[in-house]
Amino acid sequence: MSNTIESTSSLPKSTQRLLSIDALRGFDMFWIIGGDALATSILKVGNWSYSPALTTQLEHADWEGFRFYDLIFPLFLFLVGCVLPFSLEKYRGNAASAYGRIVRRTLRMILLGLIYSGLLRFDFANLRYAGVLQRIALCYGIAGLIYLHVPWKPRIGVVLAILLGYWAILSWVPVPGGIAGDLSKEGNLSGYLDRTFLPGKILEKYYGFGDNEGLLSTIPAIVTALLGVFAGEWLRSENKPWTKVGGLIGAGLACLVIGFGWGNFFPIIKNLWTSSFVLVAAGWSLLLLSCFYALIDVLGWRSWSFIWVVIGMNAITIYMVKNIVDFTKISKYFLTGVANASGPWGGPILQAGTLIAMWLFLYYLYRRKIFLRV
Repeated sequence: MSNTIESTSSLPKSTQRLLSIDALRGFDMFWIIGGDALATSILKVGNWSYSPALTTQLEHADWEGFRFYDLIFPLFLFLVGCVLPFSLEKYRGNAASAYGRIVRRTLRMILLGLIYSGLLRFDFANLRYAGVLQRIALCYGIAGLIYLHVPWKPRIGVVLAILLGYWAILSWVPVPGGIAGDLSKEGNLSGYLDRTFLPGKILEKYYGFGDNEGLLSTIPAIVTALLGVFAGEWLRSENKPWTKVGGLIGAGLACLVIGFGWGNFFPIIKNLWTSSFVLVAAGWSLLLLSCFYALIDVLGWRSWSFIWVVIGMNAITIYMVKNIVDFTKISKYFLTGVANASGPWGGPILQAGTLIAMWLFLYYLYRRKIFLRV
């Protein structure tokens, strides 16, 4: 797949690229590749009064509810949508010319997701066909086509139709032998469809009765990407920078109010990607984007963001490579002595070393101007 590697010479000009989006993507990926484990271990060793509360935020809600760690995946999907107006705007007048690009990227991402899940073992009966990269691929492809063909006002109708339709389906369509509106782990419609129609293995780590990235719940996830598209269009608009910041904040607060309010009737459940969850996650995503955009692209405070940009420019690369290269072994090779001499802080030191090894690998790619473009 050598044709998926491009140098920055083929990237959009700096005037067209928002550094804040790359930085926020890197901040998001940091938690995925081990930032959560590092923070948790530091809080455990420190044993401060606030440690239990913060540690809880670094874990997924068991079922209903919303925590910081529940934001990580939807934030990434939101940013996938956010860059679409930057990458696909030139095709708006000739959408057909973008079909090949969208299809190729979608299929490549699905293939990477299947490889990540163990495709090359050829154990197809135990292969997890659903997955994070597969969901990203589908949301990218569908959101991209909608962006190219549907103007922004009718697109609001598409968003509302999906959110309300998903609410209606989960609320009023019962599973065989069950009751309508059952949103429990065992009885919800989404899980039933995964168990019945999804081939291979279902992820059991968080949700044993259905897949976290299952069939039905992928539909509202498309809205997460579409809400990112709206944010990207807003950032590309001719409005003044601080007007854009205010618009992002206002939209974020509105999503939070509506999402939490709707959550009283249609619970906020990440594993089902309920409509209320979509809005709450979008609300926090918009507020984070407003902060990064204001600090980096408006005020010009860029130096602090470099650590995140290096990760964000090759986010999918490190997501794949961390399962191939043993960065933990590299950390132990160089830091075991220091860790042993540091008492209870040895664990956090080794985990920090693993993250540093990953970052240095990405920094090498960054300096060489090598970026994985699926």
